Amino acid sequence: MFFKDLSQAIGSYGKAFGLFSKLGLWRFIFIPVLIGLLIGAGILALAYGLSDNIGDYLSSFWPWEFGSETVNSIGHFLGGVIVLVFGLIIFKHAVMALSAPFMAPISEKIEIHLTGRALDKTDTPKEYMRVLIRGIRINVRNLLLELLITIPLLLMSFIPILNLVSTALLIYVQSYYAGFGNMDYTLERHRDVSGSVKFVSKHKGVAVGNGLIFTLMLAIPFIGICLALPFSAAAATIDTVGKLESKALVKK
Repeated sequence: MFFKDLSQAIGSYGKAFGLFSKLGLWRFIFIPVLIGLLIGAGILALAYGLSDNIGDYLSSFWPWEFGSETVNSIGHFLGGVIVLVFGLIIFKHAVMALSAPFMAPISEKIEIHLTGRALDKTDTPKEYMRVLIRGIRINVRNLLLELLITIPLLLMSFIPILNLVSTALLIYVQSYYAGFGNMDYTLERHRDVSGSVKFVSKHKGVAVGNGLIFTLMLAIPFIGICLALPFSAAAATIDTVGKLESKALVKK
């Protein structure tokens, strides 16, 4: 079931692209794009300054003169890796949290299209604030858990043989929590936070498949920052609505 869900989640990106034009969803992406560019620029500027500082700190543990240049180079490389990994994690959750009120309309329109049912939603400042607070709550939770798991995995990545396992697990964890955030744009209309956690836990393949493509798209300069979140949210909606509908049919 996991691999079937993972494959379907990856395939949903193709469907999502078609729905953007069909449902006129392009107009909803401008503010999330702006949010992504601003946060991305801020994190890049911070990373540029921090990587050298972290590299110097790591190198300071080598007290001898011989080999100091090699150690210094390794320290700065490790500093860059640490900043890159944690910068990506923070960027991902910050953008998903702050873009929640603007991803919700994309998710809503796709759900209406897929189910043929109107949603009982009101476009008011109070509703936008509720969605924003929900997005911040979910993503702060996921950020803390992801960091808690990522730190020991990063340490493992410097140990031969174990680094193969830790790299695979890092990709899995990054993908899972990215997919979780994208699925919650739909789940916020159907589940409370606790219910959302349980739902995603039961459908890990969907989260990992969606989050894997999301993370890969972020690696594409500029385009990734602009389009990764809207397309990932749309693709996640297709899969999440499918799972919710199948559960409803079982209950009937």
